[in-house]
Amino acid sequence: MKFVEFFYLLGFKPKPLRYGFEVETHEIDEVGEVAVARWLHPRAYSAVPDPQYIRNLRRFLHEGDVAIDVGAHIGDSTLPIALAVGRSGVVLAFEPNPFVFPVLEKTASLNPDRTNIVPLQLAVTESDGPVVFKYPDRGHCNGGIHEGVSRWVHGSAYRVSVEGRNLERLLRDQFPALADRIRFIKTDAEGYDLTILESVRELIRRCRPFLQIEVFNATKSRPGYRQRLLAFVREMDYRAYRVEERAPEFLAEEIDDANLFNRKSFDLFCVPRERR
Repeated sequence: MKFVEFFYLLGFKPKPLRYGFEVETHEIDEVGEVAVARWLHPRAYSAVPDPQYIRNLRRFLHEGDVAIDVGAHIGDSTLPIALAVGRSGVVLAFEPNPFVFPVLEKTASLNPDRTNIVPLQLAVTESDGPVVFKYPDRGHCNGGIHEGVSRWVHGSAYRVSVEGRNLERLLRDQFPALADRIRFIKTDAEGYDLTILESVRELIRRCRPFLQIEVFNATKSRPGYRQRLLAFVREMDYRAYRVEERAPEFLAEEIDDANLFNRKSFDLFCVPRERR
């Protein structure tokens, strides 16, 4: 927790602040000109798609595939995924944060000739209904459901009520044609990822999608969280690799009990054993 966040938690915090966005165009190797919405939050990272990440994704995803991006934020992962699956594919991008969703929504609309992104202002949760997301800064840059973690650890003083939906039920009710075609699920949910994955256990068994999962900061996670996450991956009969999104090898070392805590945070890319 940062020093200023301590005072925010005590009640000495400024009012929330909304930042706008600007539309930019960039020339991407092997893709061409791509437009993105750049969020003007001073701590926002770039949404410009990295060509190597697109190449890496295309090793596993193909034109016409269906993907799900949970915790899409500004679309920095949504857009590369969408470029990998093409206009005939679909990416369902979930982002409940009302401060950032307009940026994702704009980016989703910008490249209709080569992408098909469906932005959804929803959180993926176990059951339908409102949930509280928590953020450490007045601009609501990065936060989520800090399940089982003290506020004095995550330092998030700003609270926003958002709508949560059970993903299996939502697919069945709103996207029945896609429900059995899921090829890829990416989660970036600030340590809530395991709960999300457990809620779609049957989908994973049915579709056997590739999974990219954020392994959240170990110092801010619940005790035993990483071990339970790895146990879930094994139960689903997947192999888990540390991701190097912008490196040609993409899948770095395989993750097991011995190296699970070697890094503060990282992403897993999980491959069904029958596909490896």
